[in-house]
Parts: sequence; C-alpha cells; structure tokens
Amino acid sequence: MTGSGLCPCAGPREECGVFGIYGHPDAGRMAYLGLYALQHRGQESAGIVASDGCTVVSEHGSGLAADVITEAKLATLSGHLAIGHVRYSTTGSTSPKNVQPFMVNYSRGTIAIGHNGNLTNARILRDELEAYGHIFQTTMDSEIIVHMLAKPSYANLEDALVDVFARLEGSFSLVMTDGSQVIGARDPWGIRPLCIGKLGGAYVLASETCALDLMQASYVRDVEPGEVVFLNESGLRSVRFAESGRRAHCIFEYIYFGRPDSLVFGHNVHMVRKNLGATLAREAPADADLVIAIPDSGNSAALGYAHESGLPYDSGFTRNHYIGRTFIQPSQFIRDFSVRIKLNPIRNVVAGARVVVVDDSIIRGTTSRARIRSLREAGAREVHMRVSCPPTRHPCYYGIDFPTHGELIASARDIEGIRRFIGLDSLAYISLPGMLAAMPLPGEDFCTACFSGSYPIAPGRDFAKEQFERRK
Repeated sequence: MTGSGLCPCAGPREECGVFGIYGHPDAGRMAYLGLYALQHRGQESAGIVASDGCTVVSEHGSGLAADVITEAKLATLSGHLAIGHVRYSTTGSTSPKNVQPFMVNYSRGTIAIGHNGNLTNARILRDELEAYGHIFQTTMDSEIIVHMLAKPSYANLEDALVDVFARLEGSFSLVMTDGSQVIGARDPWGIRPLCIGKLGGAYVLASETCALDLMQASYVRDVEPGEVVFLNESGLRSVRFAESGRRAHCIFEYIYFGRPDSLVFGHNVHMVRKNLGATLAREAPADADLVIAIPDSGNSAALGYAHESGLPYDSGFTRNHYIGRTFIQPSQFIRDFSVRIKLNPIRNVVAGARVVVVDDSIIRGTTSRARIRSLREAGAREVHMRVSCPPTRHPCYYGIDFPTHGELIASARDIEGIRRFIGLDSLAYISLPGMLAAMPLPGEDFCTACFSGSYPIAPGRDFAKEQFERRK
C-alpha cells in the first residue's frame, strides 16, 4: 500500500506479528530475532515474555523491537521458552496498556497471550463478562480471551482452551504461555497465518517463515485452522477445538502484508505476486515504454507485469528506508510528513517516458495521487497505473484497518472517477477471477470480502462503527 492511518491519504494497516519458541536455552534472544524479522507486521509496539519454567518475565514497550528490547532487557529474558508480539492496533487504542503479549496472574498461575486478528463477537463476549463482574484493564480482544480462560469451572487449561476457542468468532492466530509450555492456535477459517518450525530440538511458532529463516530454523508445516498446538517437554502435541470447513485465508497476506521471502499459507509470497503481475499484464496491457513499481510491495507484481508484457522494467522511485512504513506510523503529523519524503522519483528514468506504474492496491487514493504528481513533475510523459488486486470497496472486519466504507475510494467512485482523482492517463485493476486464478490455492480458500462484499463470518450489529470509534 502507499498510505496509512485514518487520514485520507492512508492505506490499509496490518495488525500484528506473533512468535513463540520452546526448548531453546536462549529463547528470549530467539524471540527478539523473530520479532525483528516480523517487524513489517507492526511498528507501534513490541514485547516478549520468557520463562525458565518457574519465573515468568515480561519486557515490552512502544516502538520498534530493536528499540524496545535492549541488550540489558534481553539479559532479563532468560529461559528455554518465550513468546513475542509486534503490534499495530486494530482493536484497542495505542495506549501502553494495550502492548502485547498481555500477561496476568490469576488463581491457576500466569497466562500470557499474543494475538494477531480481530474478534467479531468481542463486544458480546465482553458485555457478558462484565455482567458477571469482570473488570478490564485494556480495550484489547486479547484480554477477553484471558478472562474467559480464567473461569473456575474449567478442570485444566487444555479444557479451557478448547472451550474458549470454540466460542471465538472472527480471526485469530495466537501464541500463549503459562510459564511451562508454549501454545499456538488458529481460527477455524485460517484467516491469519501461523506456521511451525524446528530449530535443533526446539519448536518455533511464527506468523511468517521469514522469522524461521533468520534463525536458520526449518519450516515444518502451518498450524491448521481449528487446531491448538502445545509445545512442551514432550514435544509437539495437537488438539482440535473445531473442525475446519471452508478456508477463508486473507488474500491481502499475498497481495501486500507478507514479506516476499516468506511462505504464507504454504506458498512463496514473491512468486504469487509475480503471477498476479503477469495476469494483470494479460488483462490490462498498456502502450508504454517501461514498467516501474511502487516499492516495496509492488516490486514483485511489477516484475511479473514486465516479463509478461515484454516491456523493460526499471526503478522509477528511490525509497528512503529510514522513514518506516507510513501506514503504521501512529502520529498524524509524522504520517503526512513521511508520505511526502518516503519515495522520490528517479528523473533520468521517467523523464519523457510513458510509464506503467504497478501498485498492489489503492485504498484511500490520496497518497497514490501524490506519487503520480511527483512522477509528472519529474517529467513523465504519460502515467498508466495497473493494480494487482481488484477495487477495494468493502470494509474488513478481520484485522485489516479499513472498517468503514467512507475510507475506501472505490466505495464512492467508479474506476474512471478514481483515474481522474489520482491524475492518471489510464487505470486498470486485475479482475477478481484473474486474481483468484493467479493464487496457488483454490479460489474458494480465500476471503475476498473487501472486494466482493461476501463475508465468511457475519459481523455483529454496529461492529464497524464500534471498531472505528475504539480506534480513535
């Protein structure tokens, strides 16, 4: 995406990355490396909970993992197990109290949880708990899960997990620990990714395989939808809390969120994006001189477009990598500032040229308009934009931060209206059938609600309005 936040120039935001490891003598440091690899999934806050089986220690704060988890803090995170979390808030404000992993002490001991996703029945569950006297410290979905697990009627943690997870609706990929083991779980639809790796005798959980690669762990498999896995001294044990019927993988994980070197839902992100670009070139050719990408998430699709079309590929923008990803900057002023300086056209490449610009999506449109204006100011003769996903017309209720129609330019304008708004010579999107045909899995395995309006899990009444109000 090319924008961020709630401002008109903003693009969608991912919510979180999660990591867990059991059976490594330096688990806290491994968790730090995992969060470093997953930093693209959230830059608002970071946290690690580690345990030696007796003492549970937590370190967390606002900012990047490298800034929050200092060498001095790493020294306190001793033990053979750890979980970690990087966050951008989708449900819950940016308050320091909402930093994860969320950890509490209760009658049975300690429980810590890191959550990637969004519960669509969170308000119903929270109202029910508050009616029985529960007092909440945060506005996060994750705390609701902890309160549910703490009910005294459960005989043990495993029974509690199976029962509680079965009551959750929406998207969730979770890492948890009670101080003696690491637990991972994934919603029955498989909306958000979660994989299992092996590092010597240690087991690893991560949102993406790029976290495994950094520590030279091997990819074993994905956590199955509707599965909870227990990593402890006995190894890995699996329990099903729900039978998985239809899959509903978030297709934006391939379009934008996943790192190109990652396996997501079992397949390489870069290759999927190249396929999208090639399909886009067949569906929407352009009479032009060269192909450029909006970096970085447009790079792979632009390569695919160039190879399929026979047009030369070149670097049309230079990205300032020290600004950070604008869509997850929490401050309005910082966000607007970084939009202006994040990308700079390479004049000698684009001057006098008819340029095809490939981007992964257009959400709010204002940032795209600024980028196209900068290309024209650099001397581009014609600018044609090609987009590797269909128009995003509908809210997402499962963790991507565009929960209202009013934030989506394609909800209010047709393609010609978007073209005029951005200032393009031509604009074309990949078709929904074309996008699904480019996927490595059957089309029915994906959630495409943001394009089609067909939701696999119906949100509760006033859900979108509530989410918007709680984010402000």
